[in-house]
Amino acid sequence: MRKLLLIVNPCSGRAKMKTELLKVVEILSSGGYTVTVYPTKARADATRYVETLEQNEYDLIVVCGGDGTLNEVITGMMHTGLHCTLGYIPSGTLNEWSSGLHIARSIPQAATDIVNGKKIQLDIGQFGSSYFSYTASFGAFTDASYSAPQDVKNVLGQAAYFFEGIKSLGNIKPVHLKFETDDRTVEGDFLFGAISNSLSVGGIVKFDESVVKLNDGKFEVLLIHNPDTILKLQPMIDGILRQDFNREGIEFFTAKQILVTGKDGLSWTLDGEYARGAEAVTVQNVHNAIELIVPQV
Repeated sequence: MRKLLLIVNPCSGRAKMKTELLKVVEILSSGGYTVTVYPTKARADATRYVETLEQNEYDLIVVCGGDGTLNEVITGMMHTGLHCTLGYIPSGTLNEWSSGLHIARSIPQAATDIVNGKKIQLDIGQFGSSYFSYTASFGAFTDASYSAPQDVKNVLGQAAYFFEGIKSLGNIKPVHLKFETDDRTVEGDFLFGAISNSLSVGGIVKFDESVVKLNDGKFEVLLIHNPDTILKLQPMIDGILRQDFNREGIEFFTAKQILVTGKDGLSWTLDGEYARGAEAVTVQNVHNAIELIVPQV
């Protein structure tokens, strides 16, 4: 039989996986797999465990957790060059990446879709020596994903991120950064920025499916300038909500690689987890880096 490693974060989301685990194992076993379960024990534990795996030790690795757990598994694979098909059962709070791939929010359905799904290739982002599956962002609201306590996320769900974001609004300060690509240089004071490969960032910024391709070798880059008057802020916010990125103060473009220069120690988030920025960091698209099973749509 084929061998499957099921990596489970028992604390993600509302800890739903604790009651669904047996059902998931039954579904995956029915697909002809011998299932080994590994529950994560601490932050970055999934990365450390994946780094111990041998090439061809498993035919399939299935991640059950939030976007952060998936990030840890992908990071471990990228560090060691491990080639293995992935499946994802989202059980976190936001699960932004999976929504753009039509992966079910129902845990049993997501497991069933892994058994019956199709394989696709997806790009991954490299941020210095770290990796992200869907976004590297900074500025307004981005620290809410890692500053909200896990037990609060479990109770409030997505609302926990908004509460944390509102609490930090009075402390938001513009950040001076320079973004250099093959064909442009953008420099200024920014309230928010996201380098992403996703249809959604922070549950607030949405991209049209006709604009974003998850395996085209390019990132979507969205930057929000600090307005010189408060009156200019509302049209920018309205533009974000309406997906009208041609408004004054909004920069939107695509790039394969970006050199970001600015303040050392700037706080970034990679897939919702804290990352410390450097004075200069290269963000690079790793084209078709992973193979993922998605539903037959």
